[in-house]
Amino acid sequence: MNPGLQVRERLDNWLRSINQVCGTFDAEALSAEFYGNISEFRNGALNLSIVEACQVKLYRSAREVAAGDGGKYFAVFQQEGRAMVAQGENQVVLSSGDITLINADQPCDLTYREYSRQLSLILPQTLVEQGLRFSQVRCGEKISANSPMAVLSHRLIMSVTRQPILSRAESEATMDAIISLLRPAIGRAQEEVSPHERIMRKSLAFIDLHICNEELCPEMLAREMGVSVRGLYRQFAKSGLVVAQYIKNRRLDFCAESLRQGSADITLSSLGYAWGFSDSSHFFFAFKSRFGMAPGEYRKKHA
Repeated sequence: MNPGLQVRERLDNWLRSINQVCGTFDAEALSAEFYGNISEFRNGALNLSIVEACQVKLYRSAREVAAGDGGKYFAVFQQEGRAMVAQGENQVVLSSGDITLINADQPCDLTYREYSRQLSLILPQTLVEQGLRFSQVRCGEKISANSPMAVLSHRLIMSVTRQPILSRAESEATMDAIISLLRPAIGRAQEEVSPHERIMRKSLAFIDLHICNEELCPEMLAREMGVSVRGLYRQFAKSGLVVAQYIKNRRLDFCAESLRQGSADITLSSLGYAWGFSDSSHFFFAFKSRFGMAPGEYRKKHA
């Protein structure tokens, strides 16, 4: 069978399951390495889905929003890997432990370039917006994994998946508890975001998501942000940054993190390639310039 047809068939099957569990979405495979799986968990009033995906973009345009059922939010708990979530003017990269909220009544994009596992909890709109008369629900923003509300919410939602059966009252109390934990982050008063800050937020999120791509460069970033290369450099300069230097330093920081986590089963050259360095000599020189020691020494120091 044609490989392209096989990918399309797998994508259609996955998307069909997504639409049955989560509502109307559309999807686009990013490569032949596409993978997708979804499982559903229901316990009383709690409606959860566990989505696994790689090399695919899942989205709701205005058409899907109109065709789907609204009146709800998705609380997205990132469990493994990374994913980019965009809604409105917000765009964030979720890592393990992070949480974000998505409004089902508005278009959104979820991009999975590497393996990602997410738990998505459906929250009724009325419950989320209850008590937020003087502030707006903040969607598409990251609730960091190291914040107390994210830690407690993750523990609670994971414990729910291990419970056999909850009564209706117990499951509703659990949902109320999760919403209460998230409310301080999702119910802040709407702040004014300048055009500069908006571009910087999107740029930094895009860089983190595509950091493994050796083609990531100022020109590629400028095209994605819809600005000229000179305009992009000006925006970064306002924050005291240089675009190319920032990209290189982020790559080096991720390399250092991999070495600290004990990636002894991968060669140093392969590690550099994995994080977007196309030349091993340049990687070794840049790493030593940033951290004061060669990658091999750094690995031994943190072994």
